Amino acid sequence: MELAVIQDVFVNNLLPILISAGTGFALGRTLHPDIKTASRLVFYIFAPCLVFVSLARVGIAGGEFGKLGLFTFTVSATMGALAFLFGRLLGVGRQLLASLVIASMFVNSGNYGLAATKFAFGEGALARALVCFVFSTMITYTAGILIASMGKFSVRHALSRLLAVPAFYGLIAAGIVRHADWHVPLFLDRSVTLLSDASIPLMLVVLGLQIAEARTWPRSRVVLISAASFLQLVVTPLVALLLARWIGLSGMARQAAVLQASMPAAVVTTILAVEYELDATLVSGTVVLTTLLSPLTLTPLIAYLLSSR
Repeated sequence: MELAVIQDVFVNNLLPILISAGTGFALGRTLHPDIKTASRLVFYIFAPCLVFVSLARVGIAGGEFGKLGLFTFTVSATMGALAFLFGRLLGVGRQLLASLVIASMFVNSGNYGLAATKFAFGEGALARALVCFVFSTMITYTAGILIASMGKFSVRHALSRLLAVPAFYGLIAAGIVRHADWHVPLFLDRSVTLLSDASIPLMLVVLGLQIAEARTWPRSRVVLISAASFLQLVVTPLVALLLARWIGLSGMARQAAVLQASMPAAVVTTILAVEYELDATLVSGTVVLTTLLSPLTLTPLIAYLLSSR
């Protein structure tokens, strides 16, 4: 793989994301805005609009849709199992084990992954990345809660949290519009499109704000943070490439799915760690380290995916 190709991939696909997130980081360290409000705006308004607009306009066959869902669930389950086995080999306690699993299992397919997919592979791939994003969000708010709570909540309680994921309704609405061949009224279409256009930039700013909150470097968990980061950035892309072939993904679907699965640790895992009294130091350290190191793994991965269409 030529150095010029690697350089071009980084400069044109990842550097804009890092610069955009950097504005949020600078804002967070200087003006200290309310990050919770910004995150809620993305979660409840902008992300659902992006899901609706992209999936309503780009046709994804039912078979491909199912494969993307199966891929996302299988990658998450595989990485969760590997992290669990590694934690058991190290003999860590229940709290640290749960922390290691959620730090290794859930990826930043929203804030980071959608922008990277759009820049690298275009709008068609973005629509497929959004399918992975919705399924990933569903997994995070169900399996993530079950793991983080360490058995305190039932499966029924965790599944009920799906009703609180607005992007899920955006996916359903887009499916209804496409199936019924319904033309959205112009005023409504323009309104949703305006909100959709603002979603990825705001997601990147929020990513920077979230990283800016990590003010202390967690030195006490170096081994586990390194292990979780290795699983996220090195093992997951290899697993994703193998599973994509096994499931039968190809073209834009393969590009989007593999890249989405290979993102750094999801920022939302820090929220789960705090909410359910896990080791927040381990989880937040993994988020920061994987985000900072991600260009080193994502750049050659994107170059490979572009060359192996």
